[in-house]
Amino acid sequence: MAKIALIETKPSRIDYVDRFDGAFEFDRYALCSDGTKKKVLKKDVDIDINIDAYEWIILIGSESLKYFTSVNSITEYSGRCVDDKFLPAINPAMLAFKPEAKPLWEKTKSNISKYIEGTLKLETLDTDKCYGIQDTKILNKFLVDAIKHPNKYVAVDTETTGLYPRDGYVLGISMSYEKDHGAYIDTNIITEDEEILFQKLFNEKIVVFHNAKFDLAMLEYHFGFKFPNFEDTMLLHYCLEEKPGTHGLKQLAMEYTPYGDYEKPMHDWIDGYRKTHRILKNDFAWDVIPFDVMKIYAAMDAVVTLLVFEKLYPAVLGNPKLIKVYNNILVPACRFLTDVQDIGVPFDSERLSNGTTLMQEDIDEAVRQLYEFDSVKTFERIKQKEFNPNSTVQLRELLFDFVGLKPTGKKTGTGAHSTDAEVLGKLAEKHEIPKHILAIRKKSKIKNTYLDKILPQLDRDGRLRTGFNIHSTTSGRLSSSGKMNMQQIPRDNPIVKGCIRAKEGNKIVAMDLTTAEVYVAAVLAKDESLMNVFKSGGNFHSSIAKLVFNLPGTVEEVTEYYSTERQAAKAVTFGIMYGAGARKISEQVTKDSGKYFSQNQAQEVIDDYFKEFHKLRAWIDHSSKFIRDNGFIYSHFGRKRRLPNVRSDNKGVASHEVRSGLNFLVQSIASDINLLGAVDTHSWIKQNKFDKDMRIFALVHDSILAEVKEDKIEEYSEAVQKFVQIDRGISIPGCPVGCDFDIGDDYSFGKYEKKYGL
Repeated sequence: MAKIALIETKPSRIDYVDRFDGAFEFDRYALCSDGTKKKVLKKDVDIDINIDAYEWIILIGSESLKYFTSVNSITEYSGRCVDDKFLPAINPAMLAFKPEAKPLWEKTKSNISKYIEGTLKLETLDTDKCYGIQDTKILNKFLVDAIKHPNKYVAVDTETTGLYPRDGYVLGISMSYEKDHGAYIDTNIITEDEEILFQKLFNEKIVVFHNAKFDLAMLEYHFGFKFPNFEDTMLLHYCLEEKPGTHGLKQLAMEYTPYGDYEKPMHDWIDGYRKTHRILKNDFAWDVIPFDVMKIYAAMDAVVTLLVFEKLYPAVLGNPKLIKVYNNILVPACRFLTDVQDIGVPFDSERLSNGTTLMQEDIDEAVRQLYEFDSVKTFERIKQKEFNPNSTVQLRELLFDFVGLKPTGKKTGTGAHSTDAEVLGKLAEKHEIPKHILAIRKKSKIKNTYLDKILPQLDRDGRLRTGFNIHSTTSGRLSSSGKMNMQQIPRDNPIVKGCIRAKEGNKIVAMDLTTAEVYVAAVLAKDESLMNVFKSGGNFHSSIAKLVFNLPGTVEEVTEYYSTERQAAKAVTFGIMYGAGARKISEQVTKDSGKYFSQNQAQEVIDDYFKEFHKLRAWIDHSSKFIRDNGFIYSHFGRKRRLPNVRSDNKGVASHEVRSGLNFLVQSIASDINLLGAVDTHSWIKQNKFDKDMRIFALVHDSILAEVKEDKIEEYSEAVQKFVQIDRGISIPGCPVGCDFDIGDDYSFGKYEKKYGL
């Protein structure tokens, strides 16, 4: 019988014999014998164990895993064998407040038992089946064999020196067309003859990528290859599990293939190289890895991609809703966003340079004004040193000891009073100093995050190529990452938007959906009263206020004379999508209107609102019940939102999960309407060969941004509105979703010039 040890972070009352169903016996240890410590640090470890005396060691929690292995992520490795001996497991105590982790625990428990029984083993890499190709004749034969092979799928992956096509080149191409067989091809041996064979292969087979958007961009840019038919295992997994951070190839290989963390030896080599040559992680270049070190693991990328595809594709295909999302939204969006990223965001380099100076002047002036406050002068006189607004310790002293503000109750990890943005925002309602410091922080962030970093990253054509992601949110909304996060461009200050500027003879055209989420809710609820508000036109929130409060006069007069009622109606309209109650509505209206609005008043508005729009109330109640009963819900377009925390014993957690589901129902649909409209517009542009005249370069929230020649603006605007307003089964008859247009020389649409001049 195998000798087994179980190591937890510190002594607990958890009955691990029961947790593992008494499947095996084990000796129990703790990293730290002091069970009173909140957090166990390396210095606190006092475990006395001879690990060589045990065949298997179960590591409970991240601290144990990090201490005994070079692995960090407990959720990623839970139930997986590490270094032939260690069996990591999430702490089962977390199931009490994270019910969504139950499937992972069950899988972990099962795998650990199978490892110990000997019925689960990791496959070793077969170097005869996974190899490198550095000879043109061998490559030629490999491609001919791949074309002739009966498998209609071929997995393809790339190893590159950069994350963007213009920043690097392709080191090698990995391919697998036969199960458990793969090759890594050195691109230096590819001649024109092999390029023809590659293209023939891509024409005749369905190419399987993992994160197609990356590999498509690299192979199209550097080789000019075309891919008529492709699949994407990352997007397939996103259909089956929308949780961000779960779609990596390594994670899927560990979940769906017998090869485990096959890349670990290569990454161990990289770590050793970095340590020897004193190279920081972000400075490491992949082209220093010898071909013989890279070849097997690179080939395995293609092998496991094909294996993962064989598991995931049938699962998605078996669900009519999910396969519709995959084929009709995700794959076309992948193709579209590959083009959008290549088009790039147009920047004015001169404005960026000037903007850096202007923003620094703003920051310097704000800091100068800060030092004029009496409390700051008093602080400096008593402390006999200059106040440093970047010091959290000094800021805490200034706000709570010298200004005399009452702490909000929010604490840092060390138990000290927090001075983060949320806290400063609340304190700013009571005193000018936190408001001033918050403004300095915001301006500094704009300068450091955007203005300072964008200019050096511009390509020679003055455009910035950054990333847009379709797999990074639970709602299905796009996210942005890479050189610049386009979804987080500052709204309050026009300086960054003003630097996004069309070249001469062109304009920036922004199409925004109008009140799209409420529009979607009205259709889903089949609420005639709410749909009639859209049909009537005019100011939407004033129309709602007129109905709910039974106000006299016209809608325009409501806007002018009943601002508090309008703000209340607006707060309820948006708040109901997020489950806001009377307290939240009271706070929001008070903040927006500048007049105190009590919770009783807020509750009366909510009650009156749902009397007017009773079908909306019924839809919310019905959807909430479905979510609570089932733990998931589908959107109109077929996206699935899994909501396991509705079964949490914590009522707050369960309620939040229901609200997330309701938000998903409207937010995902509004986002998909915008995305599909952009995809169709882009296809129309390409079909009509308008590529030089109009180019969509970004999707930001519910906006489509394009750079359009001045004589094509009307034609483009009509096209994008037509495609966005196509009836996709979620429209009000005779009243399509609203589209607002802004047109200008830059993305600030005049606000930059107004604030900073030309």
